[in-house]
Amino acid sequence: MRIAIRAWTGFAILALGLALPARAETSPIRAVASFSILGDLVRAVGGTRVVVATLVGPNSDAHGFSPTPADARKLAEADIVFVNGLGLEGWFDRLIRASGTRAPVVVASAGVKPISAQDEHAHGAGGHDHGDHAVDPHAWQSIANVRIYVANIRDGLAKVDPAHADAYRDAAAAYIAKLDTLERAVRATIDGIPPERRRIITTHDAFGYFAAAYGLRFVAPQGVSTDSEASPRDVAAIIRQIRQDRIPAVFLENISDPRQMEQIARESGARIGGQVYSDALSGPDGPAATYLDMMRANLRAFAAALGPG
Repeated sequence: MRIAIRAWTGFAILALGLALPARAETSPIRAVASFSILGDLVRAVGGTRVVVATLVGPNSDAHGFSPTPADARKLAEADIVFVNGLGLEGWFDRLIRASGTRAPVVVASAGVKPISAQDEHAHGAGGHDHGDHAVDPHAWQSIANVRIYVANIRDGLAKVDPAHADAYRDAAAAYIAKLDTLERAVRATIDGIPPERRRIITTHDAFGYFAAAYGLRFVAPQGVSTDSEASPRDVAAIIRQIRQDRIPAVFLENISDPRQMEQIARESGARIGGQVYSDALSGPDGPAATYLDMMRANLRAFAAALGPG
């Protein structure tokens, strides 16, 4: 991906690299998170001690994000920066250089066991290789991985703000308890879906970790990135597979153009099972304003479309 920031890189380094006022010990920590889901996790651990700015906001696609000078300034003013890693933020290295920030960068997914970005689509056992995207970056779709995210966030905040390390540890422990409750609900709901109906069509391959952890099968016309459009051949193959396997529902993602999935539903006879949230939260008034809400909203959509009766 080419990002149009070269023109202002020199200016950004000059303007933003100037000495900023020192942060008072009583001032909140200024954190930047690369996208909305990660920003919510940082807020959950940081509480009132941390002010979080997010680069890629709700209902927005981190894969195709194009940074601006305002984003560089956010990094320049930050005390700490959080990114997902695993190749999600292909634009980040150039942005961090342009900003001139000295803030530590925490990779939230550090310690996660990544899965391959290869997907089967309708191509059979040989799979479909997505080239540069050799690793699936959507690790937050497994709650076990989010426990790792939370631990990395906790440790990063404790390092830049050691005076409040105990508060971050307590907040992280409380949030992990909520994740434990959520995971029990996910497993119970999936167990209630008949095995032959545990098949879903989504816009792109954002649910590989969910599938591996909880036993649903996801098929998508795009790969793990939304940078490129699915080919007509891919779409036709998916339509054939829906008919052949009697896949009951297709789901629209909040970050994607719905027209392709509507075409697939129309031509295959599958029903549209509703909207799901893969790479971004909804707005604050939507059903997926937090990570916990996002997972519950997806679970309700899956259960409603795939459950018995």
